Parts: sequence; C-alpha cells; structure tokens
Amino acid sequence: MDRIKSFIKNLKAFDLVLIAFYLFLIALHIIFYERIEDSLNWIGINIFIIAFTFMLAYMESKSESKIWSVIHYWYVAPIILLTFRQLNYMIKPIRPYDYDQLFIQIDRWMFFGNDPTHLLYQIANPYLTELLQIVYGIFYLLPIILGLTLLRKKRYIALDYMLFSVIYGFYFSYLGYFLLPGIGPRFILHDFATINDALPGLWLTNFLREVVNTGEGIPAGTLNAAEVVQRDVFPSGHTMMTLIVMYLSIKLKSRSKYFFVPVGSLLIFATVYLWYHYVIDLIGGAAFMIFSIWTGKYLFNWWREKVGKEKFEFEKH
Repeated sequence: MDRIKSFIKNLKAFDLVLIAFYLFLIALHIIFYERIEDSLNWIGINIFIIAFTFMLAYMESKSESKIWSVIHYWYVAPIILLTFRQLNYMIKPIRPYDYDQLFIQIDRWMFFGNDPTHLLYQIANPYLTELLQIVYGIFYLLPIILGLTLLRKKRYIALDYMLFSVIYGFYFSYLGYFLLPGIGPRFILHDFATINDALPGLWLTNFLREVVNTGEGIPAGTLNAAEVVQRDVFPSGHTMMTLIVMYLSIKLKSRSKYFFVPVGSLLIFATVYLWYHYVIDLIGGAAFMIFSIWTGKYLFNWWREKVGKEKFEFEKH
C-alpha cells in the first residue's frame, strides 16, 4: 500500500485532472457502449493514456535526465487535442438533441430581437475578417506561449499551476458540451456552404477556415457537415481558455500580458464575428472560466499539500 501511495504521489496536479477525466470518458463508453462507435478502441486508448501518465510521472521522479521533465510538461498538448476529437464520437450519440434554438432565443432577447452575427456583418470587410481569422487560428498557441515564457524564467511552480489551470479549464469546458450541445450560427443562422463568399478574407482566411473545419470533423467536401461537426458551442472554449491565459499572464506578472490582453480580446470578438459562436456562448465561457479559476486553485493546493509540497500563491511565484 505504501508503494502505491508513493507511486501516486509522483503525479502532478494536472496529471490528476487528466486521469480523472479519462476515467470519466471510460465510464461513458461503458455505459453507452451500444451507441458510441469504436467504444472498445477508445477505451483501450484511454487506458493507455492513463498508464502513460503514471509512467511519465514515475520516470521524471526517478531519472536525472531533464528529457522526462520536458515530455511530462508538454505531453498534455497533443492529449488535449486527442480528447477533443474523441468527444466527436461521443456527444451526439449520447446527447442527440442540439440546443441552438435555445441559444438563439437568448441572444435575441439580449439584443432586442436581433442576431449578433447579423449585426456584426454590417461592419464586415475582408481586412478585418483576415485579421480575426488569423487571431482565431492561434488559439491553441496561447497557453504554449505563456508556458514557454514561464519556463524561460524558470518559474516552475507557476508553470505547474498554469498547466493545471489550462487542463482543468479545457476538460471543464468539455463537460459543458455534453450538457448543452450545439453547432453554432454558421450552420443555423448562415449558410455554411457559402461562408467563403459571404464572409471573405484576403489570403489566409479560407485556408485557416479549412484547418478549423478539419479539426472539428468536417474536412473539405464533407456532406451534411451540420450532422457530423463537433458539438462544441457552449460554453465557448475559445473564450474560456483565452480568458484563463489572459488572467494568468496578469496575475503571474508576466510581460506576456501585453500580448495576451489585446490579442485575446480580438480572439473573443472573432468568435462571434466569424460566426462560430452565439454571444451566450461567450457569457457561458466567462462563467465557466470564473468557476474553474476559483475552484482550480483550491484543488491545485490540496494536491500539493497531499504530496508535501509548498502551496501556490500568486505573489510568491
């Protein structure tokens, strides 16, 4: 028993979140085995990822080589993307009803009967579209940039907390996709098939749109895109995670905040301008962000206390 406890104590707080979420996914695969395509394969993949996480934590604690620390810090980036893709196989079979009409009604109530994407269309122009599509496209780079900034300054405890906050935030937002699935205004309020003509950019917009579409399960030429696209509207993960990165860059007194605050603000605006989200999604993303930051620090310090490490405080780190 002592050896097992010692093995578990090698885990970082962000490892614990990842393992807990993957156990949750395994449970869903078992419960809805008859509905979800390739459930057995996904269960195997999830078990492998959990085992890999334990192995990384163990190797980092026992090895003097820094390579294990590097892998341990950065393995979560592809894992988050893999988790996102896995949800595409799970949400619609488990939650077949989309809540877009509810989101539209709430937006129209807030904007006096108008749809925000239609209102913003009045200021649309190719230069603004190009800028916002580029900014939207660098979303996944934001936490990586902040992580590299902290790593360069050798702020390792702050880096641990940042990674925990990002992973906890991502997985918390994924729970929202199960609760209220939706596909967004580019399918419901606009014609997805003609978006390149209706909302044109300049040089990179169409290519970046295809990258986003492919990541959401709808590569070029996909028939019935609305049926197969990822259900990832509420809360807006782009809003939630961008706010988390902006908040941490400020609270951690990183000079990167001078980049994240303006770029992050543009990115959040882009989610509606580019027809990816309803405004209520952004409000949901902000609410999820506040809750995840509030609860996340307690969970992070609870685990550090369990493994006999110093608590994290912003002013110290």
